[in-house]
Amino acid sequence: MSLSTVGWLKEMKELGFPALAHGSTYAAFDYLADMLRGTLGAMVDMYRNPDKLKQALEKITPWMIAWGINNNKGQCSATGIDNPRVIIPLHKGAGGFMSNAQYEEFYWPGLRQLILGLIDAGLTPYVYTEGVYTERLPIINDVPKGKVLYNIEVDIFEAKKILGDTACLVGGPPSSLMNTGSPEEVKEYCRRLIDVVGEGGGFIMGVQLPLLTDKVENVKALVDFTQEYGVYN
Repeated sequence: MSLSTVGWLKEMKELGFPALAHGSTYAAFDYLADMLRGTLGAMVDMYRNPDKLKQALEKITPWMIAWGINNNKGQCSATGIDNPRVIIPLHKGAGGFMSNAQYEEFYWPGLRQLILGLIDAGLTPYVYTEGVYTERLPIINDVPKGKVLYNIEVDIFEAKKILGDTACLVGGPPSSLMNTGSPEEVKEYCRRLIDVVGEGGGFIMGVQLPLLTDKVENVKALVDFTQEYGVYN
């Protein structure tokens, strides 16, 4: 971590905006597909070399657990900020990459083991589900209650129905709304998120995707309205 990043994290915390996570790691399938076999190679392996693929994933998973633990320790040490959350960005598990049956056979076992390993180390996995994950929601619900954050990019209202009693959900207004909507439209969407997804607790307001907009007024509307309206009684 660079000195400029350390300084920025400290400054943001002092302003009341602490980082959501310190440190990162990967699901074993993503590490193999991103770094070793490539997306095409990993997908073909599911058909041509399923047993060898599973052996590789079993070998990689403990490395990913250690990576997440050590990465978190390093960032916390560098910043002097105690932050137990470790982000796990999911790349190849979204809808369209593989079937639910393949997800349960090749992807979820390693990811679940990673989640449990981080929890056992006293950390909180922040699982960033990139892409459409609606069909996977019942599968990823099989985690310890109150120990996991799931970032939901698509269909967070459905995620509330399935995951709401198990995990904390992170999400927010669609990028299209943040880029083309009015501040009032942003506020109304945030109101619905807080009323529905925030009911009973377990919701962190964010945005649907990494924020890329020059409509500062919409960002301000999201922040101000959430601070004003999103208060648990």
